[in-house]
Amino acid sequence: MQSRGVAVRRSTWPGTDTPLQEISSYSLLCSCNLLVHRNLCVRAGVLWKQPPSRTFFSDRKKLHTAPVGQVFRLRPFHVLVATGGGYAGYRKYEDYKLEQLEKRGIEVPVKLASEWEVALYKSVPTRLLSRAWGRLNQVELPTWLRKPVYSLYIWTFGVNMKEAAVEDLHHYRNLSEFFRRKLKPQARPVCCVHSVISPSDGKILNFGQVKNCEVEQVKGVTYSLESFLGPRISTEEMRFSQAPAGNSFQQQLVTKEGNELYHCVIYLAPGDYHCFHSPTDWTVSHRRHFPGSLMSVNPGVARWIKELFCHNERVVLTGDWKHGFFSLTAVGATNVGSIRIYFDQDLHTNSPSYSKGSYNDFSFISNNNKEGIPMRKGEHLGEFNLGSTIVLIFEAPKDFKFNLKAGQKIRFGEALGSL
Repeated sequence: MQSRGVAVRRSTWPGTDTPLQEISSYSLLCSCNLLVHRNLCVRAGVLWKQPPSRTFFSDRKKLHTAPVGQVFRLRPFHVLVATGGGYAGYRKYEDYKLEQLEKRGIEVPVKLASEWEVALYKSVPTRLLSRAWGRLNQVELPTWLRKPVYSLYIWTFGVNMKEAAVEDLHHYRNLSEFFRRKLKPQARPVCCVHSVISPSDGKILNFGQVKNCEVEQVKGVTYSLESFLGPRISTEEMRFSQAPAGNSFQQQLVTKEGNELYHCVIYLAPGDYHCFHSPTDWTVSHRRHFPGSLMSVNPGVARWIKELFCHNERVVLTGDWKHGFFSLTAVGATNVGSIRIYFDQDLHTNSPSYSKGSYNDFSFISNNNKEGIPMRKGEHLGEFNLGSTIVLIFEAPKDFKFNLKAGQKIRFGEALGSL
């Protein structure tokens, strides 16, 4: 029996075995891609000319591909940020390994960075990142989010909130307030017996006498005293007489015969108390602000980069105490572009632009104020937004002794040394 033929609607493209639904879907996709492609071309046309796209056939389907240069277009800034950021991460890992060796009591050999490594590290936009971090710190957190965020920070860095004047985490509206939290009065008793106390919580990186105009930032790694403090301050701006200009820079700072120049470096970790105080009774006569880089100042980096503290932004306060010259320097670091001195309202750190090697001077001695700014031992002096470094350089008699050992933890108010 002959079957009756049934008419079947053609569902393939003429001359091919490709289904019409696939062709329709593909046509719609190509149309959408073409519209997006044209839109991108119009937006990007101001920046560069659009190179011609390539066309080829696959199974008799006409396909369009975007130019390779458009897809993989890289700018020098992106390369620098990616390379520098990756290298900084690698250094962080190396620092972690060094810390583990130190905990085991194994002495770590000094290996200084080469010039290209320092330049690569500096290519990371740490100043921009620090300003962004500062803006983020000012954002008010919802009440329900404060405890989880602050608890994570406390757990990560080992913060002791029992010492805080306000232990309730909901009290701190933003990260900035949490970082700058005040302590209970009895949490940091100030030593009255010793002449010099620690101005902050932290870790002792190095201390001792200044020799040959060089200061040790960590054992075996030094920086220039003159590069760190800057050129000699004029006698008119100081309350004490200085040695003749013909002597070395170190000798010019020593005002009394028989005295020596001493130094102490204290590193503040992110979990430490962020305010710093006056380490002794002294008078501040002058402030010098050095804009600069904001590289990390943790012990691993301090062991790796020579003259790290001279590269970074810093605020140098100089004056005198009962034994002669005295200075306290607050050194900035990554995410610590903001350095605040309570009595200096004109100080503005981490500006968007600065001239390399420049510095700004300000004298606290004027016609109306011949005495400068008197500071009492333990009095509030300033604060960081996050952990950083304090460097003390001062003159004292030869029998001055430090009551410290390198690497020890110290708290504000505890003795550094005495006669």
